[in-house]
Amino acid sequence: MTKPRTDIWYDHPADQVAQRLETDIREGLGLLEVGRRQSRFGPNQLTQKAADGWPVILLRQFQQPLVYILLGAVVLTLVMREWADAAVILAVVLVNASIGFVQEAKALKAIDALRQSLQTMANVIRGGEPTTVDASELVPGDVVQLQSGDRVPADLRLVETKDLQIDESALTGESVPVEKQTSALPVGTVLAERTNVAYSTTLVTYGTATGIVVATGDRTEIGHINELIASADVLETPLVRRINELSHLLLKVILFLAVLVAVAGVIRGAKPVDVLLSAVALAVGAIPEGLPAVVTATLALGVARLASRRAIVRKLPAVETLGSTSVICSDKTGTLTQNQMTVRNLWADDQLFKATGSGYSPEGRLIPVAEVDADTGEPGSLELDDQPVLAELMRTGLLCNDARLNQDDDGHWQVEGDPTEAALLVSAAKGGLDRQLQQQNRPRLDVVPFESQHQYMATLHRADDETIVYLKGSVERVLARCDTTYSDRPVDAESIERQVDTLASKGQRVLAFAIKRFPADTRSLGHDDLTDGMQWLGLQGMIDPPRPEAIKAVAACQQAGIRVKMITGDHVGTAKAIAGQLGLKGKRNDGELVGLTGAELEGMRDHDLIATVEDVCVFARVSPAQKLRLVEALQSLGHVTAMTGDGVNDAPALRQANIGVAMGITGTEVTKESADMILTDDNFASIEAAVQEGRGIYDNLIKFIAWTLPTNLGEAGIILVATLLGLQLPITPLQILWINMSTAVLLGATLAFEPKEADVMTRPPRRQDEGILTGPLIWRTMWVGGVLVLATYFVFAFKKSLGVDMDAARTAAVNVIVMGQAFYLLNCRSLHHSIFRIGPFRNPLLWAGILAMIGLQLAFTYLPFMNQVFESAPTTWRPWALAVAAGLLLHVLAELDKLRQRYAATKSSGSNA
Repeated sequence: MTKPRTDIWYDHPADQVAQRLETDIREGLGLLEVGRRQSRFGPNQLTQKAADGWPVILLRQFQQPLVYILLGAVVLTLVMREWADAAVILAVVLVNASIGFVQEAKALKAIDALRQSLQTMANVIRGGEPTTVDASELVPGDVVQLQSGDRVPADLRLVETKDLQIDESALTGESVPVEKQTSALPVGTVLAERTNVAYSTTLVTYGTATGIVVATGDRTEIGHINELIASADVLETPLVRRINELSHLLLKVILFLAVLVAVAGVIRGAKPVDVLLSAVALAVGAIPEGLPAVVTATLALGVARLASRRAIVRKLPAVETLGSTSVICSDKTGTLTQNQMTVRNLWADDQLFKATGSGYSPEGRLIPVAEVDADTGEPGSLELDDQPVLAELMRTGLLCNDARLNQDDDGHWQVEGDPTEAALLVSAAKGGLDRQLQQQNRPRLDVVPFESQHQYMATLHRADDETIVYLKGSVERVLARCDTTYSDRPVDAESIERQVDTLASKGQRVLAFAIKRFPADTRSLGHDDLTDGMQWLGLQGMIDPPRPEAIKAVAACQQAGIRVKMITGDHVGTAKAIAGQLGLKGKRNDGELVGLTGAELEGMRDHDLIATVEDVCVFARVSPAQKLRLVEALQSLGHVTAMTGDGVNDAPALRQANIGVAMGITGTEVTKESADMILTDDNFASIEAAVQEGRGIYDNLIKFIAWTLPTNLGEAGIILVATLLGLQLPITPLQILWINMSTAVLLGATLAFEPKEADVMTRPPRRQDEGILTGPLIWRTMWVGGVLVLATYFVFAFKKSLGVDMDAARTAAVNVIVMGQAFYLLNCRSLHHSIFRIGPFRNPLLWAGILAMIGLQLAFTYLPFMNQVFESAPTTWRPWALAVAAGLLLHVLAELDKLRQRYAATKSSGSNA
């Protein structure tokens, strides 16, 4: 028997497929043969990748440069028997490791969720008898029967179908159910257009079918996606990368300074213990102990903010990644659009009408497009009594229809049946037709159901002294059966085709409608009754319309320098029409939107794709592997890429992307487990809101780093100066640790609550190669740290000159550093604008933190217990006055420096203009 493959069966006739798989369409496989094939091919399950155990995940939390520095400080402080120092630093390390462990333990469940999706039952024929088995027992060659509501249990080559429609949106991205058939297809037919194959995990929405299993488990299309998920790289986020770069730099600087201090001490002939004490003091001073905790807290706060804006973040660093995003690859259906088919235009009696409203809500009305009042500019009112053709057109869509619309307890409208038919019910309701009344007046007698080979549906109804046939279907099939119009005029085929082209150019799916009258005693209907003699009624054009809020969100993203690209399984014409309505950028010189299809992508080499991917805004009919390839092409150009999706087919690309965004309502469990963020409302506008939050969060992290690094540099500088010049240490290692931890919590952490600055969405995305330590930030760190060193030594020396003891002089020095940090904190609320422009009191927690820090510092200075632990001592009011004066000076200098930067930026932009 030929080894099954998933990619060849669509181009073979059904009888050849049965022959090659050595099975019988009527009898199925014999029971003994089933057993042999189960031994050969194994269970119909996906291979589950072995996940890392909890010890590996926990150990991974310590594999960070900044943690190495902290652990080194723990070892040194233990050697020096500085137990309090060691305990505090170790606690910081363990808290951050615990948070990271909990986050990562939840992050890699996609393969397991994908495997669970195959646990279903299957109706199969074996040995000539129908039976029900667990889907995991299926083998290639099994004959499976499908009916409405079934989950397809394996990849099937269809051999018999009756009105079969399958929802493949989770696999291909196609927004409407796919009509299936049995004929062989040309070689090269893309996945989304293989209408003679039913794919594993897709859902039968209508009709029945029989198919031969051609692939199971890992050999199915869903199995191929499983492999893609497993092979996709989980990329390091920009924040993690930048923090690691900063940590490596700090590690080098700290080691260099520690060695410099040790060498200086040895040259000066200091005792080894004193040399080691100085080195430890410098290391403790230079390490930003509060940085990991504040980063974690800031991201966690961002998670809470995003949750309130309908975005649930599963991985903390993803919060900041949103702020770095330069390209968003968005699914169309349900994300950029409403995922509700809506009739936009009706064309009857040579008149075009517009249907207002959207979705399945019957709220709205029909308005004549051509009849606009010259004075008011408003469309004229519509009276159905004056529009008999339009009325009959809507009645046809209403009665030649098997769908149902129901309103749930929350007032939302839900569809039972085909979304296209549901749209026709809504358009009739907007025209004033009551379905129940129409069905009572014209009860159905018979029906010719829709079949893909006929491309139409017809129903027979009793109406007074006659019976009426209502017909709807493709324009070609309906038009070919019409002799006259409803008004008994000759059919103008050219005019109809022009109107169809106009509606199709807007991305609308066009259906045609016709009517035919029969004698009153007619009770049955067949295809022969529909070959000719129909009366043409008109057209209804429908579309899944863009979300109004998505249009605004796309504009905001593009203004912020973020490229938005639509990746969909729909037809390229429909996708480009929606892209035009959304305002997506990416046009040729003639103004036409640039789109690529999956077939075109298949033939493109990597370097050609990379050269064109930035200019294309629409990718249609793409396969899962192609989505993954698109993300990789964008990343190769240096883009931080966000990918949205809801189907299983999106999972590999979501996992590869810098940030994967899954849909919470329509998304599969696999997609959610592969994503970094889940949208609870499936709305692109929530992505734009998340980008805003991400940029604000990154701003706040940079503000904290700009605030904490000068302090750490200043403390290290104090130790360095004392060692090089042979001076007494103005502050001890434990006092340094007190400063760093207490101010990080009460002062620095309050920057996490800083509101977003007004211009956050007018800036371009940050460059991938831009580190945290930019030129302006390095300059700020150097001069602010230098001011703190000078102020601390001035106060320490002044107090010593007055004859106070060492503890009191050091306490005064500690208070100078703390007050300097408090005043500098006000300046760091914005690195560009003055405190008055951003509003002095927009962050009340910051002021509460300053007051709390002052209270804590009073306790540090005057409480006997604190004096004993930290070797502090009470002081008079004069050292406090000096500390406040030093802090105020620092704040004024920092504001003047921002003013200088703004002036330089204005002058530069003016010269460039």
